[in-house]
Amino acid sequence: MEKSYKEYLPQIDTFIFDVDGVLTNGIVTVFPDGQLLRQMNIKDGYALKAAVKAGYRVCIISGGKNEGVRTRLEGLGITDIYLGAHNKIKQFNELIEKHKLNPENVMYMGDDIPDYPVMKLVGMPSCPNDAAREIQQISKYISDKTGGNGCARDIIEQVLRVQGKWDSNFDAQYD
Repeated sequence: MEKSYKEYLPQIDTFIFDVDGVLTNGIVTVFPDGQLLRQMNIKDGYALKAAVKAGYRVCIISGGKNEGVRTRLEGLGITDIYLGAHNKIKQFNELIEKHKLNPENVMYMGDDIPDYPVMKLVGMPSCPNDAAREIQQISKYISDKTGGNGCARDIIEQVLRVQGKWDSNFDAQYD
Protein backbone atom coordinates (compact mmCIF):
# COMPACT_ATOMS: atom_id res chain seq x y z
CA MET A 1 0.00 0.00 0.00
CA GLU A 2 1.32 3.43 -0.95
CA LYS A 3 2.05 5.91 1.83
CA SER A 4 -0.28 8.85 2.39
CA TYR A 5 1.36 12.20 1.66
CA LYS A 6 0.87 13.06 5.36
CA GLU A 7 3.45 10.42 6.27
CA TYR A 8 6.12 12.48 4.46
CA LEU A 9 5.39 15.77 6.28
CA PRO A 10 7.34 15.02 9.50
CA GLN A 11 10.61 14.48 7.59
CA ILE A 12 10.59 17.70 5.55
CA ASP A 13 13.35 20.18 6.42
CA THR A 14 13.73 21.91 3.04
CA PHE A 15 11.22 23.53 0.70
CA ILE A 16 12.04 24.19 -2.96
CA PHE A 17 9.61 26.12 -5.16
CA ASP A 18 9.37 27.00 -8.80
CA VAL A 19 8.06 30.54 -9.40
CA ASP A 20 5.89 30.82 -12.51
CA GLY A 21 2.82 28.65 -12.10
CA VAL A 22 3.54 27.94 -8.42
CA LEU A 23 4.28 31.23 -6.63
CA THR A 24 2.47 33.04 -9.47
CA ASN A 25 -0.59 32.05 -11.47
CA GLY A 26 1.59 31.60 -14.55
CA ILE A 27 0.11 34.59 -16.35
CA VAL A 28 2.46 37.42 -17.30
CA THR A 29 1.52 40.85 -18.55
CA VAL A 30 3.93 41.93 -21.27
CA PHE A 31 4.68 45.65 -21.41
CA PRO A 32 5.80 47.41 -24.61
CA ASP A 33 9.37 47.65 -23.27
CA GLY A 34 9.46 43.86 -22.81
CA GLN A 35 9.06 43.88 -19.03
CA LEU A 36 6.94 41.07 -17.63
CA LEU A 37 4.61 41.69 -14.71
CA ARG A 38 3.83 38.81 -12.33
CA GLN A 39 1.57 38.67 -9.29
CA MET A 40 2.41 36.81 -6.08
CA ASN A 41 0.03 35.83 -3.29
CA ILE A 42 0.62 37.62 0.02
CA LYS A 43 -0.42 34.49 1.98
CA ASP A 44 2.23 32.45 0.18
CA GLY A 45 4.67 35.20 1.14
CA TYR A 46 3.74 35.00 4.81
CA ALA A 47 4.19 31.22 4.83
CA LEU A 48 7.57 31.42 3.06
CA LYS A 49 8.77 33.93 5.64
CA ALA A 50 7.37 31.83 8.50
CA ALA A 51 9.23 28.75 7.20
CA VAL A 52 12.50 30.70 7.03
CA LYS A 53 11.94 32.03 10.55
CA ALA A 54 11.21 28.52 11.83
CA GLY A 55 14.61 27.36 10.54
CA TYR A 56 13.64 25.56 7.34
CA ARG A 57 15.74 25.92 4.23
CA VAL A 58 13.59 27.61 1.58
CA CYS A 59 14.95 27.64 -1.97
CA ILE A 60 13.78 28.85 -5.35
CA ILE A 61 14.68 27.27 -8.68
CA SER A 62 13.06 29.08 -11.60
CA GLY A 63 13.59 29.38 -15.32
CA GLY A 64 12.43 33.01 -15.12
CA LYS A 65 14.97 35.79 -14.81
CA ASN A 66 12.96 38.69 -13.35
CA GLU A 67 15.04 40.57 -10.79
CA GLY A 68 11.85 41.95 -9.21
CA VAL A 69 11.05 38.37 -8.24
CA ARG A 70 14.49 38.04 -6.62
CA THR A 71 13.96 41.27 -4.69
CA ARG A 72 10.58 40.08 -3.40
CA LEU A 73 11.92 36.68 -2.33
CA GLU A 74 15.03 38.13 -0.69
CA GLY A 75 12.69 40.42 1.25
CA LEU A 76 11.07 37.28 2.68
CA GLY A 77 14.44 36.04 3.90
CA ILE A 78 15.10 33.51 1.15
CA THR A 79 18.79 33.32 0.28
CA ASP A 80 19.01 30.35 -2.11
CA ILE A 81 17.44 31.81 -5.24
CA TYR A 82 18.31 30.42 -8.66
CA LEU A 83 16.78 32.36 -11.55
CA GLY A 84 17.34 31.60 -15.23
CA ALA A 85 17.65 27.91 -14.31
CA HIS A 86 16.81 25.92 -17.42
CA ASN A 87 18.51 22.72 -16.24
CA LYS A 88 17.08 22.58 -12.72
CA ILE A 89 18.98 19.41 -11.85
CA LYS A 90 22.22 21.42 -11.83
CA GLN A 91 20.90 23.92 -9.27
CA PHE A 92 19.29 21.13 -7.24
CA ASN A 93 22.59 19.26 -7.04
CA GLU A 94 24.34 22.49 -6.00
CA LEU A 95 21.85 22.93 -3.16
CA ILE A 96 22.23 19.32 -2.02
CA GLU A 97 26.02 19.64 -1.97
CA LYS A 98 26.17 23.16 -0.50
CA HIS A 99 23.84 22.41 2.42
CA LYS A 100 24.48 18.64 2.75
CA LEU A 101 20.76 17.96 2.24
CA ASN A 102 19.10 14.58 2.18
CA PRO A 103 16.82 14.57 -0.90
CA GLU A 104 14.32 12.44 1.05
CA ASN A 105 13.74 15.43 3.36
CA VAL A 106 13.03 17.85 0.50
CA MET A 107 9.60 19.02 -0.66
CA TYR A 108 9.67 20.41 -4.21
CA MET A 109 6.62 22.12 -5.65
CA GLY A 110 6.56 22.50 -9.41
CA ASP A 111 3.90 22.78 -12.06
CA ASP A 112 5.32 21.91 -15.47
CA ILE A 113 7.72 19.72 -17.41
CA PRO A 114 10.96 21.61 -16.52
CA ASP A 115 10.29 20.65 -12.87
CA TYR A 116 9.87 16.94 -13.63
CA PRO A 117 13.53 15.78 -13.39
CA VAL A 118 14.05 17.34 -9.94
CA MET A 119 10.67 16.20 -8.67
CA LYS A 120 11.69 12.59 -9.40
CA LEU A 121 14.64 13.00 -6.99
CA VAL A 122 12.98 14.46 -3.88
CA GLY A 123 11.14 12.81 -1.02
CA MET A 124 7.96 14.81 -1.49
CA PRO A 125 7.18 16.07 -4.99
CA SER A 126 4.13 18.36 -4.86
CA CYS A 127 2.18 20.59 -7.20
CA PRO A 128 -0.71 23.05 -7.45
CA ASN A 129 -3.96 21.55 -8.72
CA ASP A 130 -3.58 23.19 -12.13
CA ALA A 131 -0.18 21.61 -12.82
CA ALA A 132 0.56 19.69 -16.00
CA ARG A 133 -0.78 16.13 -16.03
CA GLU A 134 2.72 14.61 -16.00
CA ILE A 135 3.59 16.61 -12.87
CA GLN A 136 0.39 15.57 -11.12
CA GLN A 137 1.15 11.93 -11.91
CA ILE A 138 4.47 11.99 -10.04
CA SER A 139 3.34 14.23 -7.15
CA LYS A 140 2.80 12.75 -3.72
CA TYR A 141 0.68 15.81 -2.89
CA ILE A 142 -1.56 17.89 -5.14
CA SER A 143 -2.75 21.06 -3.42
CA ASP A 144 -6.38 22.00 -3.72
CA LYS A 145 -5.07 25.50 -4.56
CA THR A 146 -3.96 26.68 -7.99
CA GLY A 147 -0.59 28.23 -8.75
CA GLY A 148 -0.29 31.74 -7.32
CA ASN A 149 -3.39 31.25 -5.19
CA GLY A 150 -2.05 29.81 -1.96
CA CYS A 151 -0.57 26.44 -2.94
CA ALA A 152 2.78 27.30 -1.32
CA ARG A 153 1.01 28.41 1.87
CA ASP A 154 -0.99 25.18 1.80
CA ILE A 155 2.00 22.83 1.87
CA ILE A 156 4.18 24.97 4.14
CA GLU A 157 1.40 25.32 6.71
CA GLN A 158 0.76 21.57 6.69
CA VAL A 159 4.44 20.74 7.26
CA LEU A 160 4.86 23.34 10.01
CA ARG A 161 1.64 22.24 11.75
CA VAL A 162 2.64 18.55 11.74
CA GLN A 163 6.07 19.49 13.12
CA GLY A 164 4.58 21.80 15.78
CA LYS A 165 6.13 24.96 14.32
CA TRP A 166 3.14 26.79 12.80
CA ASP A 167 1.67 28.38 15.94
CA SER A 168 5.10 29.53 17.10
CA ASN A 169 5.34 31.71 13.99
CA PHE A 170 2.29 33.88 14.66
CA ASP A 171 4.54 36.61 15.95
CA ALA A 172 6.58 36.65 12.72
CA GLN A 173 7.02 40.18 11.47
CA TYR A 174 5.72 40.53 7.96
CA ASP A 175 5.64 43.41 5.52
